[in-house]
Amino acid sequence: MRQLPYFCRGEVVKGFGRGSRQLGVPTGEPAGPFNRHRRAAGGANFSEQVVESFPSDISTGIYYGWACVGNGDVHKMVLSIGWNPFYKNTKKSVETHIIHTFKEDFYGEILSIAIIGYIRPEKNFDSLEALISAIQEDIEEAKRQLDLPEHRKLKEDNFFHPPGGKIVNNH
Repeated sequence: MRQLPYFCRGEVVKGFGRGSRQLGVPTGEPAGPFNRHRRAAGGANFSEQVVESFPSDISTGIYYGWACVGNGDVHKMVLSIGWNPFYKNTKKSVETHIIHTFKEDFYGEILSIAIIGYIRPEKNFDSLEALISAIQEDIEEAKRQLDLPEHRKLKEDNFFHPPGGKIVNNH
């Protein structure tokens, strides 16, 4: 992963709608039940154009890093890059799960992300429960990694809040 950290921004678009419905891990939806005990984190899907702009040699799998919606605060995130074999996607997707509760959806907003590290390869699961369990483990691993001083400092990068400027798509 010589290209990490990888910085990217793009518009949030509607995904397949299964993140909050089936997994309790919303991707673009407002906060809802999460693991039956907590409020949900926010999530986002990038458009096909943004996905296609990712370097072709970034491996599919699960990553961690920082994310910011519009000009808001920077939060921890987990990112899935790949085909989501459990759902047999035919197009590669990049799905960001922001570890924060949002009061409303943010479709159409600009999402800025910094991918910092790799958690595991993409894999298939025998059941929805196994997938949900793996997602929860990924979230906990991301939190642990992002608490390390060398990763925490990227939260303050000027990429998220350029001096004197409003963030616009790809700028």
